[in-house]
Amino acid sequence: MTSLLKGVLRGMAAGAAGTTALNATTEADMAIRGRPASGTPADVVSGLADLAGVRVPGDDRERGDRLEGLGALGGSLTGVAVGALAGGLRAAGIRLPAVIAGPLLGAAAMAAADLPIARLGISDPRTWSRADWISDAVPHLVYGITTHAALAALFRADEERRALRQPAPDRPSRRALVRAAALGAATGARSSAGLSALALRSRRYHPGLSGRLSHPAVKTVNGLLTAAEMGLDKLPSVPERTSPQGLAPRVLLAATAARAVARRDGIRSGPPVLVAAAAATASAAAGVRLRAAAARRTGSDLPGALAEDAAAVLLGQLGAARAGR
Repeated sequence: MTSLLKGVLRGMAAGAAGTTALNATTEADMAIRGRPASGTPADVVSGLADLAGVRVPGDDRERGDRLEGLGALGGSLTGVAVGALAGGLRAAGIRLPAVIAGPLLGAAAMAAADLPIARLGISDPRTWSRADWISDAVPHLVYGITTHAALAALFRADEERRALRQPAPDRPSRRALVRAAALGAATGARSSAGLSALALRSRRYHPGLSGRLSHPAVKTVNGLLTAAEMGLDKLPSVPERTSPQGLAPRVLLAATAARAVARRDGIRSGPPVLVAAAAATASAAAGVRLRAAAARRTGSDLPGALAEDAAAVLLGQLGAARAGR
């Protein structure tokens, strides 16, 4: 069974859970407000049957019951189909945050339900009242949130099982600690340099943060942030990097980058994180002194700043490189 097929099947299960939540929300609304069940699903089936030239058999009562059943069945199939699509996309590597994915799935299911209504001339959504829109949107939002939560849980369980089968991380070698120090020193000089170097060397199959940094858009953003920081670093108004507000982000980002590299390389992250944090602190302090010394010799801060830019890039690439442990 391919991973894509697994994703589709998981999506169908998640879509079924979302459809159950949608139906429960709709029925609760009917109970609270005392409103009747909507006849729109049956009207959609009737319109589609007429469009296809198919007659639903039975007398008026039987035909009405069949249309009502087919309408409800069509709504369930729509919910399962939207979930299957979401599962296939997730298996293909497209993963969005819950705050985006849930409403997006709800909007997709809502569009799948409402477009036939408009196209068949059963109702014009442009004429709906605010109460009509709320009655339609809230159950579909519940559908989207439930479907995404179920889908994420199904995929998470599989990822956790794979993680349990992975060997325990190795102890970091001296070479790995040297790379962590280089990564930390790069981050101490330019706070975004370590993560930008890691992003350039990341691949989609890498675990954890390293894999997420491999996306082309993320690489572009990281590169732009580093370039912007190198430009802002030359301005006299930039806060002192050895001050608490300047040093704390560098130490945090150095530790984050070192942990991501350790996970990527399958080694314990504790020692590399400590080494990177210490190196970032030392690099930040040393950079200030070396640039001041260069400014006294040359009469300008620019040569020392440019040399520090180059050092940050080289150290970042050294620290993010994948080598023997």
